[in-house]
Amino acid sequence: MTAPLPRRLLAEFLGSALLAALVIGSGIAAAELSPGNTGLQLLENAAATAAGLFAIILMFGPISGGHFNPVVSLVDAVFGGISPRHAAAYVPVQIAGCIAGAVLANLMFSLTAISISETDRATSGHFLSEIVATLGLLLVIFALARSGRVSTAPAAVGAYIGAAYWFTSSTSFANPAITLGRMFSDTFAGIAPASAPAFIGAQIVGAVVAIGAIRVLYPDVTPEEAAEVIVPRETVTR
Repeated sequence: MTAPLPRRLLAEFLGSALLAALVIGSGIAAAELSPGNTGLQLLENAAATAAGLFAIILMFGPISGGHFNPVVSLVDAVFGGISPRHAAAYVPVQIAGCIAGAVLANLMFSLTAISISETDRATSGHFLSEIVATLGLLLVIFALARSGRVSTAPAAVGAYIGAAYWFTSSTSFANPAITLGRMFSDTFAGIAPASAPAFIGAQIVGAVVAIGAIRVLYPDVTPEEAAEVIVPRETVTR
């Protein structure tokens, strides 16, 4: 049995808020602990994000599927894992959660609650990186879901994002909600509002490419198998 929609939305909000607080807060801590050493800052930020994402998916995955990402929810709806109506309900909650998490991260480090980022990231390399990062993330999730290996997905998603921090020039946002949330923190992990549309556009392109790739690579799957995206939900009771 799946959890009622209000409980699932609460899980998506809290998970998205923790994700944004994790990404931004670890970036702030890295900048403070390793001033002037960008490589070490990125390593610290990536390690914290990979480990924290693993834990967050384990926490909330059995309730909502552990999406925390509009493109994951929308692609899940395309493959029948959740209804389009529920996917549409997930998206604004994920965005609100990521913005709340950004504010929380700022406050935890005694910064202004909302500070609009001035970090410009809109280059052709960043655009391509976000396509690749989003494509890879969705392939990891749905390859495991559609091949009966969902129990490994929390670790796999955390590992992929940790690696993608390094092999993409954009540091792998791969998530429209976290992109919007990171605009509200003028810190190590921030992104200028002017750069956000290009990132979100690239993430949508990556999602469209991923849908085609998943259909070709994993064509044989039942609706029941498709319903389990990241963590099996059949053990959740009302």
